[in-house]
Amino acid sequence: MNFKPSGAWDRLAAALLVLAFALAGWKVLQRPPVSPFAVTPIEAAKPAARAGLPGQQLSPDGRFRFDAQFVSSSPGQAVHAASLVELRDGRLRAVWFSGSREGAGDVTIQSAVTDSTGLRWAPEGTLFDRKTLQQGLWRYVKKLGNPVIARAPDGSLCLWMVNVSLGGWAGSSITWARSVDEGASWSQPRRLVTSPFLNISTLVKGAPISFENGETGLPVYHEFIAKFGEVLRINALGQVVDKTRIPGSRTSLQPVVLVSGTEKAQVYMRSGNATALMASDTVDAGKTWSRTHASAWPNPDSALAGAVTNTGAQWVALNPAPRNREMLALLQTTAGGSFDGATPWMVESSANPQARTSTADYERLLTQELKARGARDDEAQAYVASARRQLCGEQSCSQEFSYPYLLQSRDGYLHLVYTWHRTRIKHVRLDPLQTQTLQAAQAAPGHVPSGK
Repeated sequence: MNFKPSGAWDRLAAALLVLAFALAGWKVLQRPPVSPFAVTPIEAAKPAARAGLPGQQLSPDGRFRFDAQFVSSSPGQAVHAASLVELRDGRLRAVWFSGSREGAGDVTIQSAVTDSTGLRWAPEGTLFDRKTLQQGLWRYVKKLGNPVIARAPDGSLCLWMVNVSLGGWAGSSITWARSVDEGASWSQPRRLVTSPFLNISTLVKGAPISFENGETGLPVYHEFIAKFGEVLRINALGQVVDKTRIPGSRTSLQPVVLVSGTEKAQVYMRSGNATALMASDTVDAGKTWSRTHASAWPNPDSALAGAVTNTGAQWVALNPAPRNREMLALLQTTAGGSFDGATPWMVESSANPQARTSTADYERLLTQELKARGARDDEAQAYVASARRQLCGEQSCSQEFSYPYLLQSRDGYLHLVYTWHRTRIKHVRLDPLQTQTLQAAQAAPGHVPSGK
């Protein structure tokens, strides 16, 4: 038997639809005025305030030097999606997620802090787990993911985390907490309300930006049905007051925003279909964004990171290969410039990124570096077992250096944290002026390439 709604039901449905459109229109008209981006004053180029510690290593391409240490310290875990913030005393605090595997019920949000040198990391500790979030949110939490930590305009620290109550990552929402003691303790977790309809399918990965009126711009992305990027505007109370979708970003996710002026910024996004690094820009402080377009750089469906230094230079960290995450590189350009054609500065790479590594060679490579950086035999075995479980088949393995996050500290150093073989978080510290000096030397008349 076919059911046909009566005329009264039709009229009611039409009235509700008109009311919904009227409310949406009213909300658009009530949007707060757009505030300019908060821009850090540009400083004259000067070397980093502290010299590198002994033992700096040479990059795989032989072009620059950096300090490197492991951040995470719990053997055998699957770790991923680190982010970084500078504390008031100059130390660094990193956060990431850790568990038996990504999406497992035992995943926690972990954190560690450096000592005063900025390179020695203290043992990690747990900030949040599923039970803590469930108690604070009064709802079931199935799994945790991507944490992003940053300093809010009021000076406190904010931590945004992805969590899922039902289904997969497409059913995610964002939970946030605040700390007023540099991360030693945190407020009760709260949901970030990004939509009145179910409030799901919003995830975070990129670093936030600031507006002159004290609001925070948080780049987020959606994965339910379609993938696209957005920028949320969040007030001092942690409430979303507005959001802007990046047009044409239907297969793009994990946006990274680089501010180049009070009204200008560029956004770069991961390609969900593994084509190219996707880009957009704004000239009205994020009120509108240009239609998303492909850049000249490939993207193997992998996250990227970005930062603007105190000299105004823009940096991006990414996997510059079309098919895998076996190379991690830095790109540099001027404020508002294009990364197309930029020279990559290789941070880490497998010997042959186009071929998988035999299981025996993979275990040997990882064990050598782990033990060289202080791991005991049993710890190295646990780390290698975790990496093998996630990245190896029966006879071969894929090396992985992924999910970068960039930050410049007040002393001038550029800091990069990333996932190392899915089993440790790694920290690289370099003086960004190294690359500028080398570029100038290479551009000088009569320069003869080294042949490396």
